[in-house]
Amino acid sequence: MALFPAFGRQALITGQVERIGPQGHIELKNQRGEILPPAPGSDLGTHAGALASVIATIKQTYPQLRMAAIGHRVVHGGPDLRAPALVTPELLKKLEALSPFAPLHQPHNIAGIHAAAEAFPGVPQVACFDTAFHRGQPFVNDTFALPIRYYEQGVRRYGFHGLSYEYVTSELQRVAPNLYAGRVVIAHLGNGASMCAIHDGRSVASSMGFSALDGLPMGTRCGQIDPGVLLYMLDQEKLNTAQIRQILYNESGLLGLSGGLSNDMRTLEQADNAQSHRAIDYFVFRVQRELGAMAAVMGGIDLLVFCGGIGENSRMIRRRVCERLGWIGIEIDHGRNAEGATVISSELARTTVMIVPTREDLIIARAARAAAGVPEDAEHRAA
Repeated sequence: MALFPAFGRQALITGQVERIGPQGHIELKNQRGEILPPAPGSDLGTHAGALASVIATIKQTYPQLRMAAIGHRVVHGGPDLRAPALVTPELLKKLEALSPFAPLHQPHNIAGIHAAAEAFPGVPQVACFDTAFHRGQPFVNDTFALPIRYYEQGVRRYGFHGLSYEYVTSELQRVAPNLYAGRVVIAHLGNGASMCAIHDGRSVASSMGFSALDGLPMGTRCGQIDPGVLLYMLDQEKLNTAQIRQILYNESGLLGLSGGLSNDMRTLEQADNAQSHRAIDYFVFRVQRELGAMAAVMGGIDLLVFCGGIGENSRMIRRRVCERLGWIGIEIDHGRNAEGATVISSELARTTVMIVPTREDLIIARAARAAAGVPEDAEHRAA
């Protein structure tokens, strides 16, 4: 979460709640990076309690706070919602109907909207959808080869991490307009990971599909998987859907591949053993494979962008991903990569490689400011 003033890019408060449940932990920081004391009676046992605790801590820190608008990240906007939308009773019904498409995320997103409405009655709320950025993709990248009735029912390749891709493309348009107008692949690599092919500023393909499980392996999520494996789990292991969901979302990815060692790339890099190598090798392989597919979709690539916790911070992953990609013009400068420079490709490379730290919070803040009638240049004014 982040609390922004009416003007400026710097948040007043940032933070998150981790491990919601008996081991729940809240950590909110001010602009100086100081940890704020949680409000008395903070309950981190449930998502509703965690949200209430965050709001109480904010009010404790800024007792005279006047909230102008509230923006929410909502994972699923369905096939029709292509831009941020003001929260109304009708919109909430639509979002609730989409819960079966994102059962682990959508209900908590909706709970956040209800909690904010109770804490700040009458304040306009805006829903920002992770799927919206991808809604203009061509049919062949939007569908599965199933009976067409499933497509008509909403079973489609939605793609996710759209708020991150929207921010990065907006930055590219600002600092590198020529590259922005070309063929771009953005690798959002973190505990959740995906890739997106963007041509002339528009999403044309995404590694994620119907759910946030598809594509790249993630911290605890499996990524791409043969549907036959799921049938095997059902028929041979006699697992129910709840058990399968637990495996696919919480026991797979880097955690599963490393034999339970860790879902955190930093821990795996430091471990430097057979288990960590196995997980890292597969992660790198899948990123390289997906990059080749994205380049094929666009008929080439002009720019590769790394973002997300791993993409922005792991020089080893960036180096290894870019190895053996000279065939599409990718060659990095190892000194620049080690320094974490903005442009890490070599001077002779045909394809530019960049690091652009993502700011999903700013995308949401922009939508909230628009709902509050704050001028469009508010982000670049002094707070």
